[in-house]
Amino acid sequence: MKIKTKLRLGFGFLFIIVLSFGLIALFFLNELSDKSKVILKDNYKSLRYIAAMRNIVDEHAFPLSPQVAQSFAKNLKDEGNNITETGEKDAFIKLESSFNQLQNANLGLQQKNIRDLRSALQKIEELNLKAIYAKNELANEAAGRANLYIMIAATLSFIILFTFIVNFPGFVANPLAEFSAAIRGISRKNYKQRLTFDNNDEFTELADAFNGMVVKLNEWENSNLSKLKSEKLRIEAIIAQMQDAIIGLNEKGEILFLNHLAAKLMNLDEEKIVGQNATELMKKNELLKRIIKPETDNKTLKIYADEKESYFLLENREIIIPNYDITEGKTLFESSKSAGSVYVLKNITQFKELDEAKTNFIATVSHELKTPLSSIKMSLKLLNDERVGEMNEEQSQLLSHIKEDSDRLLKITSELLDLSQVETGNLKLTFAITKPEDIVNYAIDAVKFQADQKSIHLELNCDKNLPNVNADIQKTAWVLVNFLSNALRYSSEKSKVVIDVFQKDKFIQFSVQDFGKGIDEKYQKRLFERYFQVPTDGQNKSGSGLGLAISKDFIEAEDGKIWVISAIGEGSKFCFTLPVAG
Repeated sequence: MKIKTKLRLGFGFLFIIVLSFGLIALFFLNELSDKSKVILKDNYKSLRYIAAMRNIVDEHAFPLSPQVAQSFAKNLKDEGNNITETGEKDAFIKLESSFNQLQNANLGLQQKNIRDLRSALQKIEELNLKAIYAKNELANEAAGRANLYIMIAATLSFIILFTFIVNFPGFVANPLAEFSAAIRGISRKNYKQRLTFDNNDEFTELADAFNGMVVKLNEWENSNLSKLKSEKLRIEAIIAQMQDAIIGLNEKGEILFLNHLAAKLMNLDEEKIVGQNATELMKKNELLKRIIKPETDNKTLKIYADEKESYFLLENREIIIPNYDITEGKTLFESSKSAGSVYVLKNITQFKELDEAKTNFIATVSHELKTPLSSIKMSLKLLNDERVGEMNEEQSQLLSHIKEDSDRLLKITSELLDLSQVETGNLKLTFAITKPEDIVNYAIDAVKFQADQKSIHLELNCDKNLPNVNADIQKTAWVLVNFLSNALRYSSEKSKVVIDVFQKDKFIQFSVQDFGKGIDEKYQKRLFERYFQVPTDGQNKSGSGLGLAISKDFIEAEDGKIWVISAIGEGSKFCFTLPVAG
């Protein structure tokens, strides 16, 4: 039987119960009403007529006047039409006879006739009073019987309705509760439960569908569980065998996994640490705190490992997964969400040692080259002196080329020495409060001869009353000289180079702009890398590829920024800023 049919039958049954109770109550109320009406209709009217006639007898003497006799006769007639009780008719006849005799009798017979009339009135009154009492008793019995039957009907109706109210909702609620419990079990991956209903209704059909779904889910779980376990073990084996230290956190900040190397570096027990809160662990482990919440942007960590100081490169990757969370509006909240983070410590000790060896080698070679180069320059100067002999034009040109190459080698060795100081952390800056104009004028004087040789005009735009800067004058001027030298190298003859110096917020900005061929955008991001050189057309001699890299190190060491703006055919503009002296 369908649920809809059961509901209709249930509520139909309730309707019949309520209707039956109403009909029973209505029947007994009508019976009581009828009995009450009979009392009022018959006996009460007779008593009213008798009372009216007694008043006439008490207040008037016989024979009565025509008007009073007419009133008495009328009540007498109404009483004759309202005879309902046994013996009431005989009393009425006696009453009527006495009245007629009183109207026609002489004075001697009046007293006897009045007594007979009063006796007849009393007789009729007694009969009706007894009748009223008897009928009242019958009405009371009917009322009591009605109350009893109505109470019985009300009790039965209450019992039936209460039983229906208690049991009938369970017909719908109990299966729903079973479904709810079964669904919660499914959410806990309990695929062995089953639902059984024998009511042959929609709940039975739904239970069959639910059981079928559970079977399919169980099959899917069994088919994929072993595969998932295998994949998990393989991933754990890969993580454990990796040469890098790896730490994984879930979205709640709990340790999800870590390999043996990570546990060894942090002196932790990898079996006990999994599942614990990383925030609490950081309070006890300083290295873990440096990994998860580093205080600086430096990604290189120096850790004592393998009985020596080792260097590790910290990498952090956030785990992003698809997000299928649905808001109250049934709409997709986000396309993805974070499921945690993975921290990787790559051991770069070997590369750090090689880099230091390279830096030391470059510093040593550069230092050793400066001495013979200085001797070569001195020898060239002596050869150019006419006191040791005159040279022909071809010999002079050869000496000029040798001098240019030796100057170039000397510049490269100086740059290599500066670079080695930066890489080894031995860069020493001598800060001093100075005017920006002094730095610019120093750099312009250094390249003025080079500019005059190509007839290039150096245009200086410098704001007045600029605030001082706290900087290393020689290093900052060296950067400007490097900018100007490059600008002069790539500018055509009789052109110009513009130097701008102005204040921007709490910084002083220096810029050198040429109007040469410009730099392709694909090379601009690498200009400040070490040893990088922009490809040339062969007309301009390229440098060592260290000048801009060293310039970047100098400016950043002074808390400044350096950048380039360039476009093909429009020239290049190299800029840097220094903070205003506080």
